[in-house]
Amino acid sequence: MPYADSRPQSEVVAFVEAADRLGYDTVWVPEAYGWDAFTILTKLAGCTERIKLGTGIINVFSRSPALIGQTAASLDAISGGRFVLGLGTSGHQVISGWHGVPFERGVKRMQEVTDIVRLVLKRERVVYDGEVFQLGMGLKLITHPVRDTVPVYFATLTPAGLRATGATADGWLGVFYSPQHFGRVVRPLIEEGARAAGRSVDDVSIGTFLTVVVTDDVAAGRDHVRPYLNLYIGGMGSRERNYYNRLWRSYGFEQEAERIQELYLAKRRDESLAAVTDEMVDLVSIIGPVDECRRRLREVADSGLDEAALSLTVPGGDQRDMLNALEALAPN
Repeated sequence: MPYADSRPQSEVVAFVEAADRLGYDTVWVPEAYGWDAFTILTKLAGCTERIKLGTGIINVFSRSPALIGQTAASLDAISGGRFVLGLGTSGHQVISGWHGVPFERGVKRMQEVTDIVRLVLKRERVVYDGEVFQLGMGLKLITHPVRDTVPVYFATLTPAGLRATGATADGWLGVFYSPQHFGRVVRPLIEEGARAAGRSVDDVSIGTFLTVVVTDDVAAGRDHVRPYLNLYIGGMGSRERNYYNRLWRSYGFEQEAERIQELYLAKRRDESLAAVTDEMVDLVSIIGPVDECRRRLREVADSGLDEAALSLTVPGGDQRDMLNALEALAPN
């Protein structure tokens, strides 16, 4: 779901109510510097019955671990045990530029936040001596959660983050998922982290966000997706610390990723946009008529994914077109 006001709230609510009826598993609400995720999820909890409600994602810098635990317990109670906690580090622009917090030790912080959230939900006395957090007073939650644990998903891309996912998280939330590269580039790192922690990779639900564009005009659909890739590959993070750019390099697009970044940072945006090739768009997006989108979704599911979160678009479509696409792509 969007984290800004690109769609009226009434449309967002109607869309999620329809997803709830149609059998979709989870609605994920992201957070950057628009709507905050928890407020939107609380609103959605009140107008849905069975769909799970996930933060997709919140960062681990702008709230304390105990507050994240309190909020998780509250939203889980309000929704009748339907909450899923998606965590990530975000990046320097949001953490330092928006929240005014140093962007430091993100992966370790994410793991320690998870440890503390789990203590909070179990109503254990929170005594924690970590590398980032030290909590020694032994306070515990005074309310009574409806569950003593909630699923925790990590949104990670770096080798350290992927290992931490395997070691700590219940699930992984990927982005720019490539079926032909996942087994070679991403999965081995999650497996490595799981083994080191005495776990199996089967303990981690493998999920990803997928851009799905329902359209008969594939070329126009690609043009709809291209600015998204251009922003992340070219301008997300610094020149030295752009995790998305590194991911594309690991996929074998070293020259393309370098050129897109160089042009983007030089503010030659039209040229950087043109440098995002059709091959790159097609690798990580699903574009086409409904039948083709369904075929591609089955193909992606067969590649080893347990979950796919659809960022669904119908270019030029209205609310009815979006609802029709949502119904046409609903799980069987």
